[in-house]
Amino acid sequence: MDNYAVEMTGITKIFGDGFKANDNINLRVKRGDIHALVGENGAGKSTLMNILYGMYRPDSGSIKIDSAEKTFHSPSEAISGGIGMVHQHFMLVETLSVLENIILGDEPAGFAGMIDYNTCRKRVKELTGNFGIDIDLDAKVGSLPVGTQQKIEILKILYRYAEILILDEPTAVLTPAEAEGLFKTLKELRSEGKTIILISHKMSEVLSVSDRITVLRRGKVTGDLNTAETSKSELGRLIVGEDMGDLSVKEQNPFKDTILEIKNVSIKNDKKLLAVKDTTIKIKSGEILGVAGVEGNGQTELIEALSGIREIVSGSIMLKGKELRKRDAIAHIPADRHKHGMVKEYPLYMNILLGRESESVFSTLYYLKQKEIINYTDKLIKEFDIRPADHGQLMGGLSGGNQQKTVAARELTKDTDLIIASHPTRGLDIKAAKFVHEALLSERKKGKAIVLVSTDLSELLLLSDRIAVMYNGTITGMFNAVQTDENEIGMYMTGMMTMGSKK
Repeated sequence: MDNYAVEMTGITKIFGDGFKANDNINLRVKRGDIHALVGENGAGKSTLMNILYGMYRPDSGSIKIDSAEKTFHSPSEAISGGIGMVHQHFMLVETLSVLENIILGDEPAGFAGMIDYNTCRKRVKELTGNFGIDIDLDAKVGSLPVGTQQKIEILKILYRYAEILILDEPTAVLTPAEAEGLFKTLKELRSEGKTIILISHKMSEVLSVSDRITVLRRGKVTGDLNTAETSKSELGRLIVGEDMGDLSVKEQNPFKDTILEIKNVSIKNDKKLLAVKDTTIKIKSGEILGVAGVEGNGQTELIEALSGIREIVSGSIMLKGKELRKRDAIAHIPADRHKHGMVKEYPLYMNILLGRESESVFSTLYYLKQKEIINYTDKLIKEFDIRPADHGQLMGGLSGGNQQKTVAARELTKDTDLIIASHPTRGLDIKAAKFVHEALLSERKKGKAIVLVSTDLSELLLLSDRIAVMYNGTITGMFNAVQTDENEIGMYMTGMMTMGSKK
């Protein structure tokens, strides 16, 4: 008889005007397995896991944990029941130490009601030792790379004695090396008997790390498979309901005019230290320049300077021969959509308008053209398959993937010469990611210059004409994308090689 850690039967969840996020879903997860949950954006994956975690109540259905019927009314009840969840957007306090973040909300009291840090440290040290996690417990979280922050989130739920771990898009912001480190940790957890439910859009990761896969499409289960008995193509068909086909051939463009010139630019980070040092790059019309690098090596500061969010210390940034100004129209898909790309309290149609309100199609000198804005939003909803298809839906009510599609739709349809795309497919399913890839190639064909930042090296190799690698604030390598590979780029990303060392 199978030993199931989780059994969810007949789960249905309805939002708003009859939108079924989950429609009679059955999910069974064996104890000690890594069970992947995959599907399109808006397929109901996060909703289902939020029900398991006590954040939502199902309209119908039942939940069993280790064969015992359970009803969780809050995450705290789920945690008490041995369930922990790491959300797509981390919930850490950057100004606190690693140890303080791990114990936050569950601090044991010592003498005179003071926090017993020695007991906390001993327990956390045991956890890091058991699962091979090397981390400085006294470091401030805000100073650590995202791969380490991801492990802190896992330690937080292990500290609370979680036996079932839910991870929502855990590698969305990780480099390939950081993702490998995470997978090693997950396998260690599995070997210790922990049960892991992994939500992911990355098929290669799902196939390499999971034991079993459940596929959702439009709120229903379309597949329940042993990982060893399936393939990327079969998963793709189950996820989107059709064969995806290959990406359009990237045509050779006759690069002509220089659109963007970054000349001897230096930029400081939030700590007033130089993050970008005397950097020079030229990007021509019809060219996609990929930017690779481990987070914290200057890519973020460079992109923020290009998009007008951050001032430069020295050098110049020229757009079509003129100094780039904050008010110049460029398209920018930001790395942090919540901070720089959307207003979650606004409806979808107002988010489509952000930064475009002065365009004549949307406004006159005196008023906004409400009908045109709504019609244009409905058009983009259809083209980019944003769900639910409701221009009045609050942005904060969309899934992460559909938020990303909305931001991409707004920026990729701007009439600009320059597109800055930072992790444009982060959190997107395979169908939506392909659509964004096609859109970028289409804009390239029109002669636009595109700066593409991504931790997904396969994405950079697929789309870019050239790839610049940043390490310690400088360009350490510049490659023709068809003449390099992930291994070579990875060596430059980690500083093992530089342009001067290449023979």
